[in-house]
Amino acid sequence: MAKSLTKSQTAAKLAELVSKATGSEMSKKHAVASLEALAHLAYREAKNKFTIPGLGKLVLVNRKKRMGRNPATGETIEIPAKRVVKFRVAKAAKDAILGSK
Repeated sequence: MAKSLTKSQTAAKLAELVSKATGSEMSKKHAVASLEALAHLAYREAKNKFTIPGLGKLVLVNRKKRMGRNPATGETIEIPAKRVVKFRVAKAAKDAILGSK
């Protein structure tokens, strides 16, 4: 299995792609700053659904309380309600990665 890109590798690829697309040079430092700004914006706006066009959206979901089972003892326990963050992948991203049917 291939390894995922590190933050610096991602920034380098982003800088390269933006430089090719726009014709003007983008430094790795600016690419890192862009990635960090996007992440910070996503954290701040996730409660209102944060969408990255073509990739997906971050949504905050309320889970209801439910009954679960302790696998070690078999005892039934109540799992309390909580809020969780989910990422919903966009159809365009699914089609690009998996190929359209």
